[in-house]
Amino acid sequence: MKKVLVTGAGGFIGSHLVEGLLEEGYEVRAFIHYNSFNTWGWLDTFSKNKLKEIEIFTGDIRDPNGVRKALMGIDEVYHLAALIAIPFSYYSPDSYVDTNIKGTLNVLQSARELGTKRVLITSTSEVYGTAQYVPIDEKHPFQGQSPYSATKIGADRLAESFYKSFNMPITIVRPFNTYGPRQSARAVIPTIIMQLLAGKEEIQLGSLITTRDFNYVKDTVQGFIEIAKSEKTIGEEINIATQNEISIGELAQALINSINPKVKIVYDNERIRPEKSEVNRLLGSNEKIKKLTNWDQKYSMKEGLEETIKWLKENLDKYKVDMYNI
Repeated sequence: MKKVLVTGAGGFIGSHLVEGLLEEGYEVRAFIHYNSFNTWGWLDTFSKNKLKEIEIFTGDIRDPNGVRKALMGIDEVYHLAALIAIPFSYYSPDSYVDTNIKGTLNVLQSARELGTKRVLITSTSEVYGTAQYVPIDEKHPFQGQSPYSATKIGADRLAESFYKSFNMPITIVRPFNTYGPRQSARAVIPTIIMQLLAGKEEIQLGSLITTRDFNYVKDTVQGFIEIAKSEKTIGEEINIATQNEISIGELAQALINSINPKVKIVYDNERIRPEKSEVNRLLGSNEKIKKLTNWDQKYSMKEGLEETIKWLKENLDKYKVDMYNI
């Protein structure tokens, strides 16, 4: 039985990854951001029986001593801990450097010292910026169009340097836009669904013409797991993408038609990124992940949205529906 560490385990993708790894039979240690309330993020919603299967480690990814302790005795590390909200990165770029770059460095240094057998570093499709060609493959140029994406580019390049300098078993995993149950209210799909479920006559959105390649969270999680299973993925950067795109306007209208056809879309200037910072098009290539692993997309957009709507209906009280979340 492999013992694995998931950083960012209390978050959206991290909590689903913990579940996926448990189902695969792994022994899981969950790295949770320490806080005085002793809350464990979305892991707090797990059943008592499921929590008994997880070893909880509380710490701070910015602290090299805590990270090293968390990695002791670990075979594989899935590094997801990060600050990810793009609007907040405009206000607080220092915190993104500390968390996303220095935090990743802490994981890499500790994994090197301890001889960790596999290291998966989580990237983001935002590192590509607006598509210069489609579908976006792993050779596409990087563009730091926000402080967030710039720090993720920095973290990825650090990971690349540790593979090339020290021959570490590192893979950079690059999911395109993931959605599903437990996602933050700052993301576009829960933002739309929550406003509709709250009975609003109008929903507020930013740019409607931008396009995204949306992964349902369980498909993203399976991508991580399949990448870790393959020796061919060591030293590689790998997209997890559906190779399909949809505009935010089309997505919003589809959700409106499904939940409340009477609702109108209202343009909200507060939700618009600075012009040069907006990523207008993301459409990812999944050729590489299909070539190197056994991964394949299991959930259609329709199926994923149905699951997400159902979950949000049952958990709407966990969100602040009446405010713009950044």
